[in-house]
Amino acid sequence: MTFSSRAHVRSGVRFVESRIQRGAARSAGRDATIQEQKMTNGVIDVATIEALIETACRAPSLHNSQPWKWVIDGRTVHLYADNERLLPITDNSGRQLSISCGAALDHLRVAAAGADLDSHITRFPDPAAPDLLATVEFQRAAKTSEEDRTRAKAILHRRTDRLVFLPPGDWHEVSAVLHDIAIGLGARVEEIPPRRRAELAHVSHRAAALHRYDSTYKAELQWWTGRSTLPDGIPVTAVPSRAEASRVPFGRTFPVAEKQPMHRVEVGVDRSQILVLTTPGDSREDWLRCGEALSTILLECTARGLATCPLTHMTELPDSRSLIREMLTGSGVPQVIVRVGSASAWTADPLTPRRPLADVLTVRPTAG
Repeated sequence: MTFSSRAHVRSGVRFVESRIQRGAARSAGRDATIQEQKMTNGVIDVATIEALIETACRAPSLHNSQPWKWVIDGRTVHLYADNERLLPITDNSGRQLSISCGAALDHLRVAAAGADLDSHITRFPDPAAPDLLATVEFQRAAKTSEEDRTRAKAILHRRTDRLVFLPPGDWHEVSAVLHDIAIGLGARVEEIPPRRRAELAHVSHRAAALHRYDSTYKAELQWWTGRSTLPDGIPVTAVPSRAEASRVPFGRTFPVAEKQPMHRVEVGVDRSQILVLTTPGDSREDWLRCGEALSTILLECTARGLATCPLTHMTELPDSRSLIREMLTGSGVPQVIVRVGSASAWTADPLTPRRPLADVLTVRPTAG
């Protein structure tokens, strides 16, 4: 990631963070007026919406493909699926594209909440426009909770951590909160108990075995992995070495550089908690809502100082997805697996690259 692109990302997120901090000051009784930033006749200025969208683009996506497009049309934000960024081998149904866009949609909602704005979301508003996933309109929030502010700040710190974890602290409390979050956003969370971790590792290895001789899958994965200068894909610093990956028996098998240094050697084997995010059905709306739930779960964990790593390779193939479903007690459809744990910091840059805002956003001129 170049200095200029890094500065571009940080400039937008700093603007939103400053609005969050000013909102916190106002709630404490100090002199701050978040909505003074060109808030005319109840209409939020375009610069503010642009900053919120830039922050929303920090959302996770399959191989950091960032498969979304945004349009600002007056007071309304439109979120579109960018099918040109679909991974046709790994995600031929578009399921993970929709989950990724759902995460971006929820990041937008959370960023807006941190800036004292409520979001009115309409999902799939036009049956004749299937790529239009949602529209969002903003209005002043009557009240912003501390949870909203904390999660909004967490957007700037969340990252996918593929290394080993220690067990998360206060897990009973955290687990209860994550279950409530998922239910509130139309999904459910199930935990994989320790006695079934070996079974889950077997499913992960089986999924890898099914791809072992698939040259098209390997070529697609190689295309998106190990980048160092492009604004998308997984940077080489975010890919674990072969030795590191061997300590996390549930991870996706990436092409790696053998000479990468070892991190967290003191941890040993992975001791994370394993969650499975499920939905009532397997429709595009289920996928979108799953992404929204995933977003808030990741941000809640980040706000609590926990590390996370979403895993989707075990739900990509019908065979391994069925095996995951057999491990669950509920009737939901497994969509995403998430590792949650405690982790010491390491030297890699926690911010993976993002596409320039001009590449993902169109602002339609207003009349008059």
